[in-house]
Amino acid sequence: MTVSMTNDELLDMVRQIALAMPEVSERLSHGAPSFFIREKKTLCNVHNDHHGAGWLALWVPAPQGVQDELVRLEPDRFFVPPYVGPRGWVGLRLDIEPDPDEIKDMLVEAYRTVAPKTLVRALDDQLANHT
Repeated sequence: MTVSMTNDELLDMVRQIALAMPEVSERLSHGAPSFFIREKKTLCNVHNDHHGAGWLALWVPAPQGVQDELVRLEPDRFFVPPYVGPRGWVGLRLDIEPDPDEIKDMLVEAYRTVAPKTLVRALDDQLANHT
């Protein structure tokens, strides 16, 4: 099923989730809206029609083995992104059934994958206080 949200609305959804995490900021990187932890570690990128792909996609670092599993189980939605794919990153097409909870889960896992342990604890405290 294709989504009825605009690319701007999808980016705003990602932005709202990402910027709510401890010490996350946004800036353009390689022409794409990108989110960084402490201005250094990349949390995610949002690419629009990257190299003519034809869709908006979220790229995130993933724990070991997650990329292979997601791409194998749902190859229409998940893919190995260029450049960062060999490092275990996974891409999610945002034009097919975007689920805010799924996007949040992916961003939380990405955060846990790359953030310093002190910030992971801060995120866990933040999540615990919001449930």
